[in-house]
Amino acid sequence: MFSLDWIYYAISWILLAWHSAWDAIGVADGAVLGTNWAWILAIVFLVVTVRVILFPVFVKQIKSQRAMQALQPQVKALQEKHKGDRETLQKEMMELYRKEKANPLMGCLPMFLQIPVFLGLFHVLRRLDPAKENKTLYGWAVDQFDSASSATLFTAPIAGKFGSTAEELARLGANATTVKVMAGVLVLIMMGTTYLTSRQMILKTGWAEDPQQRMIQRLMLYGIPLSLLISGAIFPIGVIIYWVTNNLFTLGQQQWVLRKFPPPPTMNAKSGSAPRNPVQPAKTGGLLGRNKPAAQVPAKPVAPKVAGPKPGAKPVNPKKGRPAKRQG
Repeated sequence: MFSLDWIYYAISWILLAWHSAWDAIGVADGAVLGTNWAWILAIVFLVVTVRVILFPVFVKQIKSQRAMQALQPQVKALQEKHKGDRETLQKEMMELYRKEKANPLMGCLPMFLQIPVFLGLFHVLRRLDPAKENKTLYGWAVDQFDSASSATLFTAPIAGKFGSTAEELARLGANATTVKVMAGVLVLIMMGTTYLTSRQMILKTGWAEDPQQRMIQRLMLYGIPLSLLISGAIFPIGVIIYWVTNNLFTLGQQQWVLRKFPPPPTMNAKSGSAPRNPVQPAKTGGLLGRNKPAAQVPAKPVAPKVAGPKPGAKPVNPKKGRPAKRQG
């Protein structure tokens, strides 16, 4: 059976290293405003460590999304060409992505790579129970384990969760109402920031033309935040702190990367499709030529000018057809 112990050891090592660093520079491990800031900052900088490691992958994600946007006109043409033939359409689209070296799954890669970190932190914090006999598992010292298991955020233990039983809360020495209020507020913040990270990316890159890509975008925008309303009840408060911090970090990172690598100027930010490029009409005089190119405005025929008689001169062309007047 595949073991995840290496992830638990890695997460524990990073947490303990940051806790030792904050403790060394004078951040008190005692509760200030009901909060053990050294452990809270250790969780926050676990996020920083992971995001710095994954930053090259994040940049590749942005570049891949740009490539996918550039291919949208060709994708749309394939959809029109193979309408009703889903198998052929998928085959042609996969060939197009392969030829242009675009990966539709790259947009989700950074999130998938963070799942092991999330699961590792979830497992490590869940075992912060004072009743545990083996307190040295995953490289922890006994005093570090005791310090972390008693660490709080505004008097709510970071190992507590919204769905904690009365027995679990009693072992942590926590008040049930305090834990539920703090966990509930953090879950709502987690849902809101998760929605904002997806919305920020979609507003900048546009909705995909490919139905599968659009479905993934809708899942990221609405499905995941709504699922957190239920799953958030089983997350320890420390895990929710990690998630919220990660979302805030993502918002700032996306804003910076999207400015450095802006969407192609030919792409429409809302739909992701190429905007229309109407030909500007040539300027012509007159009301009829205001909205049409000059070549399309028919020229009005003009009669040739005939020079009139000079003042005082006799008419050159007398009226014809009249009989001459008789003298008599």
